[in-house]
Amino acid sequence: MLAYIIRRLALVVPTLLGIVVVNFIIIQAAPGGPVEQTLAKIQGTDVEATARVSGTGQGETTSGAARQTAAGDRGTVSKYRGARGLDPEFIKEIEKLYGFDKPAHERFFIMLKNYMVFDLGDSFFQDRSVVNLVIDKMPVSISLGLWTTLLVYLISIPLGIAKSVRDGDRFDVWTSAVIIFGNAIPGFLFAILLIVLFAGGSFLDIFPLRGLVSPDWGDLPWYFKITDYLWHMVLPVMSMVIGGFAGLTMLTKNSFLEEINKQYVITARAKGLEEKRVLYGHVFRNAMLIVIAGFPSAFIGIFFTGSMLTEIIFSLDGLGLLGFEALINRDYPIVFGTLYVFTLFGLILGLIGDIMYHVVDPRIDFEAREV
Repeated sequence: MLAYIIRRLALVVPTLLGIVVVNFIIIQAAPGGPVEQTLAKIQGTDVEATARVSGTGQGETTSGAARQTAAGDRGTVSKYRGARGLDPEFIKEIEKLYGFDKPAHERFFIMLKNYMVFDLGDSFFQDRSVVNLVIDKMPVSISLGLWTTLLVYLISIPLGIAKSVRDGDRFDVWTSAVIIFGNAIPGFLFAILLIVLFAGGSFLDIFPLRGLVSPDWGDLPWYFKITDYLWHMVLPVMSMVIGGFAGLTMLTKNSFLEEINKQYVITARAKGLEEKRVLYGHVFRNAMLIVIAGFPSAFIGIFFTGSMLTEIIFSLDGLGLLGFEALINRDYPIVFGTLYVFTLFGLILGLIGDIMYHVVDPRIDFEAREV
């Protein structure tokens, strides 16, 4: 198993490189980059943007508006939309501010060199390092991801097993109806419904509406800190669980049904073994392999993408919201930095999934096959 782990870790580098290259090309080709974003703000008389650019030149104090006036109606043709009437020298200063005074391939190799030492750069528009931003937002996303994944698995696996044992009876039919209903409701819509019902909407005011903790959380005793945190997690996690358990429940049920109908189960029952021993001693190990295989992708989906709308609705400042705002603002250091972290995290989780395969069933030998 050690040799397999080493080979998989060796594949992380080229895989990560390929993903970063593809996404770098796609994002660079997208219109509305950071230079155009700044030009749009300046043309819209955004004082903050103008002052920021003006202060980056070596002691220059001339404002962007003054440069625009000085440029007059030169009719300068620029590759940027919104640059008409602006002094080309001023545009070059903006390009230098965001690193666009260098060609794309040079910017890419500089980025790779920094990423090798985990230097993800600084945000274009938030004046903070990407690493610090990710660290600050991580607790929210970890909270949502871990609690949602834990509850989804705690609900889906027992429910899926129960449905497989009672396949076709009234319990299976009614639970299937509930699962279909839950799967049909978008998570964000259910989140709004929970707010209306339980967070001071038209009915009850039981749960907090926003934030991960209360404003006075730092002054509370440790036991109240825990309860306050859990109280804030109830509605966001519920809204994410309702749409996440359906697929895993049906996967568990179908996996168990497939194993229950195999010859070794019929033989075990014919020998007089108890049903629980047959189900949990023989079927469970084999049926759970496919469920375990889907754990990394399920966790990544919940952790990185599934929580974005939930974070917006409940005012939770996490990684989903950070990545969404970075894409809208073309904040490339955050876009590439979070992509780098997410991809690396996903590749490691994939390896952990394979290791869990071996833990659940030691008969699986990854070293006997090619990676």
